[in-house]
Amino acid sequence: MTTFRATPAAAACALLLALGQPLHAHAARPARATAATQAHAVFTPAERARMGATARRVTILRDKWGIPHVFGKTDADTVFGTLFAQAEDDFNRVELNYINALGRLAEVEGEKALWRDLRMKLYIDPAALKATYAASPAWLRQLMDAYADGLNWYLVTHPRVKPKLITRFEPWMALAFSEGSIGGDIETIDLKALAAFYGQAAPPSAPAPAGLADAGTGFDPEPRGSNGFAIAPRRTAGGHALLLINPHTSFYFRPEIHMVSEEGLNAYGAVTWGQFFVYQGFNDRIGWMHTSGGGDVIDEYLETVRPDGGSYVYRYGDAERPVRTRTIDLPYRTAHGVARRSVTAFFTHHGPVIRAQDGRWVAVRMMDDPLHALMQSYGRTKARDYPGFYRTMALRTNSSNNTVYADADGNIAYFHGNFIPRRDPRFDWTQPVDGSDPATEWKGLHSIDETITLFNPDSGYVSNTNNWPCTGAGTSSPDCAGYPAYMWSLPQNPRGIHAERVLHDAHDLTLDGLIAKAYDSTLTAFEPLVPALLRDWDGLPSDAPHKARLREQVALLRGWDLRFGLGSVPTSLAVYWGQDMVKAASARAKALRLPVIDFVQTRLTPQERLDALAHASDKLQADFGDWRTPWGEINRFQRLSGAVEGHYDDARPSLPVSFASANWGSLASFGMSAEQTTKRIYGDRGNSFVAVVEFGPRVRAKSILAGGESGDPASPHFDDQAAMYSRGEFKDVLYYKEDIEKQLERKYHPGARGAR
Repeated sequence: MTTFRATPAAAACALLLALGQPLHAHAARPARATAATQAHAVFTPAERARMGATARRVTILRDKWGIPHVFGKTDADTVFGTLFAQAEDDFNRVELNYINALGRLAEVEGEKALWRDLRMKLYIDPAALKATYAASPAWLRQLMDAYADGLNWYLVTHPRVKPKLITRFEPWMALAFSEGSIGGDIETIDLKALAAFYGQAAPPSAPAPAGLADAGTGFDPEPRGSNGFAIAPRRTAGGHALLLINPHTSFYFRPEIHMVSEEGLNAYGAVTWGQFFVYQGFNDRIGWMHTSGGGDVIDEYLETVRPDGGSYVYRYGDAERPVRTRTIDLPYRTAHGVARRSVTAFFTHHGPVIRAQDGRWVAVRMMDDPLHALMQSYGRTKARDYPGFYRTMALRTNSSNNTVYADADGNIAYFHGNFIPRRDPRFDWTQPVDGSDPATEWKGLHSIDETITLFNPDSGYVSNTNNWPCTGAGTSSPDCAGYPAYMWSLPQNPRGIHAERVLHDAHDLTLDGLIAKAYDSTLTAFEPLVPALLRDWDGLPSDAPHKARLREQVALLRGWDLRFGLGSVPTSLAVYWGQDMVKAASARAKALRLPVIDFVQTRLTPQERLDALAHASDKLQADFGDWRTPWGEINRFQRLSGAVEGHYDDARPSLPVSFASANWGSLASFGMSAEQTTKRIYGDRGNSFVAVVEFGPRVRAKSILAGGESGDPASPHFDDQAAMYSRGEFKDVLYYKEDIEKQLERKYHPGARGAR
């Protein structure tokens, strides 16, 4: 089997690239696989007996919505049942998450995924993870063993299921996917730049790859992010704390699940496919909601590198250090079998080298502590009060999230980030810093009490919408000026303005009242845009072309209350107008390092605003036959298959959805991130799993899923929540066993005959 190996000569090519010299990559030649992929692993009689015994200690209760309530004697038993239930609902997504996490996607999808695999393998080393597993606390090893057994028992009892790649799950694999965010820190590494450095020259016409500082500042088709609200008892009708759990993810990214054991586990909420902890949810005492983007937690270092014989050294202070190397094997699928590339990856003490810039290599540093991340992720699900939850936060391994908290003691709290390195504030940490200067080193981590936190603010509420923390609690909001800028790197956004408005004077809130706040229909991003447009049009000469052409459109927007609605024509016009402005302005906004919505609101000329409205009208007319098309005819929910990459069809049935993209300030988010090949907008990102929780003597909650629990189109639970979802209508959460049994669909042990 032929390979491509980055030998010292190839490494020299990488250095030439860093110095601005041309680099010509050598492609690997495909080689026929030496053996066919094994369809199923072989488990010994002893393994089968052990897994079967665990299965008999686990009972899964599926309620009328198909939600699995997993009851086990021990926590490990419940983990076993939880992974089995997830595999029943969507084994494809479970396996795919681990194929990706282990850097093996190219073995399934081919060479196009090779650089994504390299990116993962810069951090994921099976040998290191196996050693970490062996050194883990006994209680955590038991959970990891149960995780693997639950998935393997599913494969044993479902022989017709054909895995794409992973035929045996190993306990250590849980450490490869330990945090749960929709996009981990590692995804900030630019794949084109990585490929240009390690394997292929960037096309001469390609723009310079964006640095990490550019991540998240542009306009996503639908932003990755979330809303979290916590309401103090004095603002609620029942005198109990309330929590809104509102992640904005790709649809079907997390199912709904309930985990119960006789060892005190009783967690309900959203679990990322393939993980054994509830990521966003609650138990009978506390609840937690994560929102993306707490602060700047990833840094790039410009390394000054030179050849030294057959290797490399880099400058650090007054000395030089050797560049460490590791050979990474990259198999990938071809039409003729399996081919391989072998890349020699470079590392400084800051981390892996990921690209070149201005004649220097760029190394990236980020959190890399899967053991404590897994301990924290699971530990918070069993916390019983604020001090217990705080102890889990003190592990400081949640690098990508803020946390909104509420509990049965009436406490509410907010943590802006968790893993935040301490740095010298003299440097601009949004840009690569000089790796040779020891002053740019991380100086440990900030303690929790040094970060931006709130506990029982006088305002009686906290919120976060992936925005800065400076306004999230009204007059009780923290003074951001008192903290280093790297702690609150994101700006305000239209949802943050919206959240402050709906919560500021909220009183006597119930679960339904909190839902109403979370689905308030105002599109705050248009508040500065529409008045500017009206002034633009009013100021036109009477003979200007846009004066007559846009008269009716401007009149509609002049009378619009800025609220979305199924029958609203102004909503359709405004959204298409906004999309056109964003498309025209995104490059300029990026060049100025401004969020594109801010750029559109403050930097466009009158002519650009008027032209965009004309373009929007033309597009609506062309796509729907009339630019006066109501929003509900355009904005639709559709689920046609269980494929991870969804497809949409204007000729197939769909449901109208009133709420809009988070980009326009809609708290309830519904947007399309897939490439649009249809005329209608079909949401695939935004509100996915949503819940509201009241922490009284008995916890009460309501929830909704996009579509349904199952990924199988033949299942009644594939889309049984779709109509409710499209209306913003929630179901009652069945949390207590007596309530579950009253609305029970089936009860079984994992793998038992007739369980389906």
